[in-house]
Amino acid sequence: MTTPRRSSSAWEVVRGIGRTLLTLGVLILLFVGYQLWGTGVHAARAQDSLENDFEVTVSDPEVASLEEQFAASAGEPLPEDLLLPTPEVGSGIGRIQIPAIGVDWIVVEGVSLDVLKDGPGHYQGTPYPGQAGNVAIAGHRTTYGAPFNRIDELKSGDEITITTAQGEFVYVYRQTQIVSPSQVEVLEDVRDNRLTLTACHPKYSARERIVVTAALTNPNPAPAIYQEPQVEVVALDEPDLGGEDADQLPAVLWGLACASIWLSAWLVGRAWRRWPSYLIGLPFFAVSLYAFFENFSRLLPSNY
Repeated sequence: MTTPRRSSSAWEVVRGIGRTLLTLGVLILLFVGYQLWGTGVHAARAQDSLENDFEVTVSDPEVASLEEQFAASAGEPLPEDLLLPTPEVGSGIGRIQIPAIGVDWIVVEGVSLDVLKDGPGHYQGTPYPGQAGNVAIAGHRTTYGAPFNRIDELKSGDEITITTAQGEFVYVYRQTQIVSPSQVEVLEDVRDNRLTLTACHPKYSARERIVVTAALTNPNPAPAIYQEPQVEVVALDEPDLGGEDADQLPAVLWGLACASIWLSAWLVGRAWRRWPSYLIGLPFFAVSLYAFFENFSRLLPSNY
């Protein structure tokens, strides 16, 4: 009589382990789906808002006034007291368009993980698009809309156009190189007028960086109209690009919320009806799970 009970108990344990592994597998697949496609929803919403704000910026009469003063000064730099405040981190500074690979995004100021979720980011400490020197911009390749997904396909003659409040500036592709994350010299000024695009390489990995360089075709670079930010150029392997410094508490709290909703639906299902309970709890669980994925992804290495 004892043998059947033991067999039954063992079967219950095996079945419980199987259900747990199946649930974990489904959650992992959902997280992968969120990373590859769900993050694009966030980027699309952010780009809509940034585009509206950028339209206001390009029509700013104060910028136009500075351009006129620069033209009247015979190319001399503007006095520091006339320069505009440096754009705030996360604000839109220009529109980058690369017809050859279908890129059309608003560029934001800064390259921290939270900023790059909204679009390609301008490295603070490098010149602004169209200005003299090495303009550097970073972007995702596989998540958050993947603006730089296809930059490895650029070739000789391809144009990169960046429109700012100062006008339209065209860069022509020069070269592509693969470097280690520590090779920050690609962001340094080398006494020419260029654009440097960086992203993780290969796709779905942060092992290396792909660096695309393009030369400014405009004969006269735009004047500096912003005050220089009091920051150093961010390194390619800076921790905030990988999310290591993100706060863990939100991910923990949302994870507990997901577990609580799941457990509550299961308990109600045992006491009442299983599937109606699951259906009622599903919307709440889905929202909590999305928030958990959003916060958990910040704790992972760079998800370019």
